[in-house]
Amino acid sequence: MDIDLSLLPVPAQRALAPDAPVPLRTMAARGVLPGLKPGDIVTVVGVLAADPDPTISETARATLAKLPAPVLAGALTADLPGIVTEQLADAHPRNPDVVLGLLGMPRTTAAALERLAMAADERTGEIIATNEELMLKNPSVIEKLYMNKAVRMSTADRLVELAVRNGLELGIPAFKEAAAAIKNELIAEPSEELTYDDVLFKQTEEVAKAAEIAVEAEDTHEVDDEGQEKVREKFLPLHAQIAGLTVTQKIRRAMLGTAAERLLLVRDSNRLVQAAAAKSPQLSENEAVRMTASRAMSDEVLRIIAMNKDLVRSYQVKMNLVTNPRTPFSFATRLVPHLRESDLKIMSKSKNVSGAVAQIVLQQLSRKDKRR
Repeated sequence: MDIDLSLLPVPAQRALAPDAPVPLRTMAARGVLPGLKPGDIVTVVGVLAADPDPTISETARATLAKLPAPVLAGALTADLPGIVTEQLADAHPRNPDVVLGLLGMPRTTAAALERLAMAADERTGEIIATNEELMLKNPSVIEKLYMNKAVRMSTADRLVELAVRNGLELGIPAFKEAAAAIKNELIAEPSEELTYDDVLFKQTEEVAKAAEIAVEAEDTHEVDDEGQEKVREKFLPLHAQIAGLTVTQKIRRAMLGTAAERLLLVRDSNRLVQAAAAKSPQLSENEAVRMTASRAMSDEVLRIIAMNKDLVRSYQVKMNLVTNPRTPFSFATRLVPHLRESDLKIMSKSKNVSGAVAQIVLQQLSRKDKRR
């Protein structure tokens, strides 16, 4: 606990004392602490929200979630202890006032910032991201914001650029690709951002359903600022949405988007985008099966999948990698011993398997025969 109880008012000390009676602690967890300032009330309730007694902690968390506006506002001007900032972040993760307040507190922990970043919506994500000094001190918060689908693409781009400019290496799956794309764009000095970035991660049908839009009845076009008629972004086909993205935006969408988006992006002309799709933490076994079965897939994508221990547990993925002539030879041969003998016999005679891999298959069959 990062709290010096002796600095708190006497009523707060009594409520938080290890030997405090249960009735007193229960009342304190409900926020019933007469005479205390808002900051001290929230401190007591926040500490009790992490109490080992589940009844006390649940009561305190419920209190934090429903703090009266004057108490919450007063507490946000105080210097709250780290553990309390974490509890407030859990209780009000998308409240702009709470986010701003916690960002300005000296003792707000990295854990509290990460929780805010993971739960952020578009507005609060932007609020967090604008505090560049805090982002540089806590790179893990940049990672959480980047991987949060609700955070604007333009916000995520700025954060990666901030990291690249300051020599930070982030722990996101395709950071190397994103950083390379950012560096290329910095050199090219790209023009004003495209507007497609704010309809990401939503299929047209899903957006329409959520908004209760009658697609057939609503006007699918709008007039832009220059008086030109254009198709509204939410009605654009998926391939058209993707075509309008920058490389860095495609990379993020490849990692966080839908399976349909990844299957388009893994065939993108830019190898950085292809690699990002293959490195996506959301890449499923079914997607990997489809990717490895394609003979038009790049060798880099196949290499990345072959190195993914979770994906190569799939027998079909192993089969596809061995039989795909685009799979780098060293990776294909490592998987040969893990295939069934019946499949190896078919491969040994197949014209669809590269000659080098067929030789390894024959050697594996020969070893199996010698063991009998």
